[in-house]
Amino acid sequence: MSYIAHAATLALAWFIAVNAVSSLAVLGLAARPPRAAPHLLALRLLPGAISVAFVAALFLPSYWAFEPRDYVEGFDVTITLLAVAAAAMIAAAAARGAQAWRRAQWRARVWTSASAPVEIDLCDAPAFAVDTPEPMMALVGVLRPRLIVTRGLMAALTPEEIAAGAAHEAAHGRARDNLARLAMRAAPDFLHWTRAARRLEQRWAAAAEYRADAAAIGRGSGARLALASALVKAARLMPSTPLVNEPVSTLVCGGEIAGRVERLIADSGAAATANARSHRLRWIALAALGAAAVALTYVPLLAAIHGVTEILVQRLP
Repeated sequence: MSYIAHAATLALAWFIAVNAVSSLAVLGLAARPPRAAPHLLALRLLPGAISVAFVAALFLPSYWAFEPRDYVEGFDVTITLLAVAAAAMIAAAAARGAQAWRRAQWRARVWTSASAPVEIDLCDAPAFAVDTPEPMMALVGVLRPRLIVTRGLMAALTPEEIAAGAAHEAAHGRARDNLARLAMRAAPDFLHWTRAARRLEQRWAAAAEYRADAAAIGRGSGARLALASALVKAARLMPSTPLVNEPVSTLVCGGEIAGRVERLIADSGAAATANARSHRLRWIALAALGAAAVALTYVPLLAAIHGVTEILVQRLP
């Protein structure tokens, strides 16, 4: 039992140490962030993802392979304090995620309490018409997203504009943007308390809107103009407060309405999509090279990590 407790304590200590270093790295990179939504999301989630990957793929295997089971070292004060801090960070992140999930579920229940199913072209999610004071079109939920449209907004838009807006929200659903919002909210890292995190999340929200716009206009110039018109009308009617920290995507929640309308009218979405595809292939190639390098040096790397762990345990107070 003490063997497992010691492993858990060291794992948490490594988690928070790697998290601190990677959070500092992201703070430096956030000064000139990427433009594509997947890259912004990856940068925002990088500290937590690297910390989890390090502990799961490197530290725990090294501990299992090289730590003797018949002798377990004591619990040092510094290592224990780091482990407690890491546990508190993870618990706080889980609480934020649970709160965001509950708020989204509450919104869905309130919005659909007096709703009626409605058929909307180009929408592959269940759609509901609701009566609320503020006009709105939103995709709510992570596992089973639902499209919520108020009757006031449906009355203000033409059928073509409603279909274009629904296609935009359906693109959010296919991209799992609500899951991305929840992941950013529940990310366990030091970055959460910085302005850089807010900037990355806001930039991601804007980039996700551009991506959903591009995915919704594949039917030609008519769809582009209909979506542009829907955005202008919706921006005048819908609340402007973005819901970046909740798994909810609204038609205008990402902001930058003027830029989105200009891009739709200019039909520059295709070029942006091609550039995003090129960058994605480049990142995939880099990730494959990194994975190959780790695979080739995996066993020596485990031995090195165990050696560093031993030094820290012996020298830290």
